[in-house]
Amino acid sequence: MRQPAKPFWPGRLLTLAGFLAALVLLWAATAGAQQASSQSFAQLVASLSEPGGYFDTDNLISNESSYLHVMPALEERGVHGGVYIGVGPDQNFSYIAKVRPSMAYVVDIRRDNLLLHLLFKALFELAPTRLEYLALLTGRAPPPEKLRTSDLALPEILRWVDTAPAADDTGVRRQVETTLSRYGVPLTGTDLENIARFHAAFIADRLDLQFHSFGRRPNGFYPTFRQLLMATDRTGRRWSYLDSDEAYRFLRDLQGRDAIVPVVGDVSGPHALRAIGAEMSARGLRLSAIYVSNVEDYLYRGSRFGAWVQNLGGLPRVAEAVVIRSVFGGGPSVSEVQSVETLTAG
Repeated sequence: MRQPAKPFWPGRLLTLAGFLAALVLLWAATAGAQQASSQSFAQLVASLSEPGGYFDTDNLISNESSYLHVMPALEERGVHGGVYIGVGPDQNFSYIAKVRPSMAYVVDIRRDNLLLHLLFKALFELAPTRLEYLALLTGRAPPPEKLRTSDLALPEILRWVDTAPAADDTGVRRQVETTLSRYGVPLTGTDLENIARFHAAFIADRLDLQFHSFGRRPNGFYPTFRQLLMATDRTGRRWSYLDSDEAYRFLRDLQGRDAIVPVVGDVSGPHALRAIGAEMSARGLRLSAIYVSNVEDYLYRGSRFGAWVQNLGGLPRVAEAVVIRSVFGGGPSVSEVQSVETLTAG
């Protein structure tokens, strides 16, 4: 004979109520942690930054066709982990994916570079995969599910971008602005217009986008965005951050943990690099690589090279820490690696 169901006693109601209360507390704690993370990120950006300076280009992408030539040297020298510091736009992501730091800071004299990296951060959050990231960046319609779940080779991804239909610009912009609002970084109307302008350039030119200086046509040897993504080291190996799902996931995780911090500052200035060094010391972290593009050329011509080297020498670092630089001599760039110890000892 079937036993009658047990009555739903008040004790069970209390247990259920307690369970629901725990869920509410867990949700509140999670939301609070996310808000605290955003506030911490915004406060870090503000505390490390200096007033912005001027440079005569938007610097939406690099003009350094040789930027991946240094990857084997980084491997040979055992440059890994620690802290990465860099300047400029998204070529930093390829270096970060190679070095695998626990923390990265992108320092640039232009506030516009901070705004560009906030755009990149939002797109990383919105895009679980490389294909979705590039679709959002170039304003393409969402890719079909079967492509999103495929481990596509980079050439296949670029071919898809070439032929995919355009997305609704208004919808994409709304998504980006909603995401940006969660980071806590104060943005003016002009800031949001600039971010939209940068994004519009990627959408208009897509993979044919080139580095432009204000009022001047790009040099013929400047690479397109496509060429930068498909660039190789001297052995023919590709190292772009969009070349593998694993590299993309690593970067997306760093972005999600607010561990790629854009900073407005001059590497030879009185605050930004020194403040980053103090922050690193407080976290018990040490520099492994710093990428300065061709900034040293401008610093040398402006009699500020010594101040840069002094700031660099004050950063906590590992013995094998390196400077990655790019050199222009009237033609395509040449990229090289130098020991921080060697530079600061001279």
